[in-house]
Amino acid sequence: MAFTSLRSTFFLLTFAATVSVLFNGCHGFYPKLINASLAASEHGWSPAGATWYGSPTGAGSDGGSCGYGGSVAKAPFSSLVSAISPSLYKSGKGCGACYEVKCTSNSACSGKPATVVVTDECPGCVLESSHFDLSGSSFGAMAKSGQAEKLRDAGVLQIQYRKVECNYPGTTIAFHVDSGSNPSYFATLIEYENGDGDLASVDLKQALDSDSWQPMQQSWGAVWKLDAGSQLQAPLSIKLTSLDSGKTIVATSVIPAGWKPGKTYRSVVNFKA
Repeated sequence: MAFTSLRSTFFLLTFAATVSVLFNGCHGFYPKLINASLAASEHGWSPAGATWYGSPTGAGSDGGSCGYGGSVAKAPFSSLVSAISPSLYKSGKGCGACYEVKCTSNSACSGKPATVVVTDECPGCVLESSHFDLSGSSFGAMAKSGQAEKLRDAGVLQIQYRKVECNYPGTTIAFHVDSGSNPSYFATLIEYENGDGDLASVDLKQALDSDSWQPMQQSWGAVWKLDAGSQLQAPLSIKLTSLDSGKTIVATSVIPAGWKPGKTYRSVVNFKA
């Protein structure tokens, strides 16, 4: 059963719960939830809402607004992905970030964290400062063994989350050249960054310019572009700067001479996990 309509249900339930907290302060249930959230935050965890969408055991949307396409269902993402509220999506700068999510608010919750990757935005998830619209696989990963379906039947949950380092053992950063690229315009989807997972900036260096880096612009999601205005001289090197730690890594000559739009080129580097 799909739960694409749960975002609307979640909004109504959140409003009702808020009213109950404001006008029924003597009721013991909500203060406990608040205290638990505060305690979680003190240990690096923060409260959030959670819903799920798409197939019960799938990857949510077909790629999502970050642009990863069919990669979301394949290793290393393996359908353990999530759409997130605008505050965490950061206009696409949050694409690729990894979070641990866990729940204790339902009897089917295991209380153990599952790690998910940001691959999409939930633009309507704005009643809370943080919300995860998880894939069916991610939502079920928070459940006790054999109770994933029961947990998905709950529909809306209060969870805890924290940002963690991404770790893709044996995987190097990949550059999928956008189909709209041409000899003087280059755009690429960037995938599988260890560490922060998300990027603050991307720069490009041409083969005939050994000293100068040209800043690329974020086009949308995890896609970055450079409109050079003249023919680019390959091979092209790409420098990545991570969003939180500010670490920098260079994929030297990763885009070869004779590169083609639509092709994926793998580097030999990645950030340390």
